[in-house]
Amino acid sequence: MALKREPEKPGNHERWLVSYGDLLTLLLAVFVVMYAMSQSDKKKVEEVAASMRESFGYSTQASAGQKGVLQSQDIKPIPAIKPEMAVIPITDRMPPAGPRQGGIEKGRGGKTRATEREFKEIMSSIEAYLVKNNVQNKVALSVTSRGLVISLKEAGFFDSGSAKLKSESIQTLRGIADTLSHYANRFRVEGHTDSMPIRSTEFRSNWELSTARATNVIHFLIDSGGFSPESLSAVGYGEFQPVVDNSTAEQRAKNRRVDIVLLADEAAVGEAKGRTAAN
Repeated sequence: MALKREPEKPGNHERWLVSYGDLLTLLLAVFVVMYAMSQSDKKKVEEVAASMRESFGYSTQASAGQKGVLQSQDIKPIPAIKPEMAVIPITDRMPPAGPRQGGIEKGRGGKTRATEREFKEIMSSIEAYLVKNNVQNKVALSVTSRGLVISLKEAGFFDSGSAKLKSESIQTLRGIADTLSHYANRFRVEGHTDSMPIRSTEFRSNWELSTARATNVIHFLIDSGGFSPESLSAVGYGEFQPVVDNSTAEQRAKNRRVDIVLLADEAAVGEAKGRTAAN
């Protein structure tokens, strides 16, 4: 008698749920890990933000969603990197300055003796003054081995063939003199002309014209600037110390000038010194 075979069981069509459940479990684990990591980063970001707020002076007690306010008592000025390099301001008429500190050598009358570093500071101050008063095209400045050279251009300070200072140039020269008067260095005022022969009954040649211009600037420095006569000397070079060639009208204009030279100690060695001029 043949055995009766059991009928086959129908296939389980829900087995995919097991794999789907495993997938959801894995996804849940991934999102949990990502959430945990985001919370950790958020905490670190908040710590960094709090540190930055404290560094810039914001109140850490500010309410949520409201920026802290800078407290005035917490604000401190930025310290100067090199306070000794402060530039001396120029006004239209400055009172005489007292002795400077910081180990700078003092000269006659309590004035200080400028060195190469001070030459550059003085030049920057004068340049700022000239720009402020819109007269920078009338003066040229440079620092050389001789010291600080301040070139007064003829067009800004003298009429052609004249040694008399223009009235409109007095204020500019006074502003420059006010700054230079703070220093005990010796000064040499040098007159220069171009190579064109002068035709004047007042001056025989460019020698006389250049010397007269230098001398008139010296008189101004003594009478209006309070300079000591012992610290000054006047020189007339005529046409024989040009800064450029005299080929064109523009070049000749550059050569017509009066240089006020704030002398370095080395350059002043050869200057004549009487007993009353000794420091």
